[in-house]
Amino acid sequence: MQGLILAAGMGKRLKDLTEDNTKCMVKVNGVTMIERVLGQLEKLPLSRIVIVVGYEGQKLIDYIGTLGIQTPICFVNNPIYDKTNNIYSLALAKEYLLKEDTLLLESDLIFEDSVLQVLLDDPRETLALVDKYESWMDGTCIKIGDNDSIEAFVPGKKFVFEDIQKYYKTVNIYKFSKRFSETHYVPFLDAYSKALGNNEYYEQVLRVITMLDDPEIKAKKLNGQLWYEIDDIQDLDIASSMFAPDTDEKVSNIQARYGGYWRYPHLLDFCYLVNPYFPPQKLMNEMKASFETLLTQYPSGMRINSLLAARNFGIHQEHVLVGNGAAELIKCLMEKITGKVGFVRPTFEEYPNRYPEENSVIYTPDNEDFSYTADDLMGYFADKELSALVLINPDNPSGNYIKKADVLRLATWCEERNILFILDESFVDFAEEDDSTMIHENIINNHKSMVIMKSISKSYGVPGLRLGILVSGNEDMIAAMKKEVAIWNINSFGEFYMQIEEKYKKDYASGLEKFKAERARFVEQLHAIPALRVIPSQANFLMVEIKGCMTAKELMKVLLLKYNLFIKDLSKKVKLGDRQFIRLAVRNEGDNNKLLSALKEIL
Repeated sequence: MQGLILAAGMGKRLKDLTEDNTKCMVKVNGVTMIERVLGQLEKLPLSRIVIVVGYEGQKLIDYIGTLGIQTPICFVNNPIYDKTNNIYSLALAKEYLLKEDTLLLESDLIFEDSVLQVLLDDPRETLALVDKYESWMDGTCIKIGDNDSIEAFVPGKKFVFEDIQKYYKTVNIYKFSKRFSETHYVPFLDAYSKALGNNEYYEQVLRVITMLDDPEIKAKKLNGQLWYEIDDIQDLDIASSMFAPDTDEKVSNIQARYGGYWRYPHLLDFCYLVNPYFPPQKLMNEMKASFETLLTQYPSGMRINSLLAARNFGIHQEHVLVGNGAAELIKCLMEKITGKVGFVRPTFEEYPNRYPEENSVIYTPDNEDFSYTADDLMGYFADKELSALVLINPDNPSGNYIKKADVLRLATWCEERNILFILDESFVDFAEEDDSTMIHENIINNHKSMVIMKSISKSYGVPGLRLGILVSGNEDMIAAMKKEVAIWNINSFGEFYMQIEEKYKKDYASGLEKFKAERARFVEQLHAIPALRVIPSQANFLMVEIKGCMTAKELMKVLLLKYNLFIKDLSKKVKLGDRQFIRLAVRNEGDNNKLLSALKEIL
């Protein structure tokens, strides 16, 4: 068997990185892609490696000569790389295809060694390596029938997004038998090129071949093995974190993205917090039906978005401000405050991080569960000069919950002392208490020194829309803040969601009940793991103490690197000697079971 690498392309989407270098000479974690793949091929029993070069071809040839590769290397030059596509590059190397079995791959791929081994271990002679389609993928897909038969090749031009559940993405790695090249691929390659020219992709030939009664080529599905195709700097950034040789660096790079984890193959995010049982499919379908309008039309301004939010929460328009996520509103609010501000620790760091440390007064619960009551807060802050007090209820990461009646007492206490009471209710809908929210017109009118924050993204499971609200009976403050945020701070998708959300209130209530049942089950299963202690929570997450077996950072790394499960390491948030804590988002039953299974294996 021989290896054949297509490396003639210009890699224009990598911009300045390929101004004077071919694409495969771009470095990922300090190693060029071509050096990495040649090192992987070197481990295989190959008779030769054939490389089709073009753009900066001589530079590539000279560079490969410095790598010390022992397997014989043959170069084929594509002199018109800028006028042709990879079908022509492969046609130039067809004589090699006719000599022996071939492992065909493109040069802009990065993958685990096991990816190649999957092909080699399969006794079938001719295979297309594929992976289940995910939203980060781009390029040619296939549909698979019985016995791994390829029903159709689907190039980008023929891609139908409604069919994505049926698609598998080609990894751009193939195993061709000599006989398949002789009887199928090369004859069809010649005919296709003569008829349609050389500015096409070589998969087009395979597309034609699969229409035959016996195309011979089958699909070989990957099963969790990591790979990535690098076309632009975003791909390069992701590949660098996925394949970082240093595990600490890999973890750090992933953490630093603060979201966008759908770009990572097979990654399950137990770090960021959403509602796994809302929105329903019907709501999403309704948004899809208006996609073109929402994409091409301007959204409404602040007045209309405030009107929509007011309608949905049953309050007056003058009492609500809509933000591009709660984070925008938190920043705007905290910048208006002066004097001393009371915080609970550990907590959601966005509030204290937005305020000078020297003016922060910190209360830390003195118990194993980080629990506290309204009376605890009033007792601690009674002799402190405060201009504002921040309460997150339920709190993050502890999940501590103060009942509504006690929050009302705390609001009154603050009002009597002329303290601005900032109440974050982003997770309150997940609490067991009925009607737990303070967002009622009579309450906010009676407590005008109270400001209520709520992340719609978290409660309603729509973080991609970036929606949050700030509610207060202080109309002057709301009016002033509306002048400080951009008039079009909410996009059309967020506006449309608020427009239709009210129709799905029963679905939301039903989703919350499903969530509470799954949270209880998840907690029960976690209790059965002796190395873990679950802290009681009424939020959509759980704070969990690890008892003696490993650190939070170690557990987070193992789950990420071995199981593709991403959890929150609380080492930097909770600093209590040797005690170790993690935070786990509560997802749906299937996802939670994957985490439980991994935890049982590790601990």
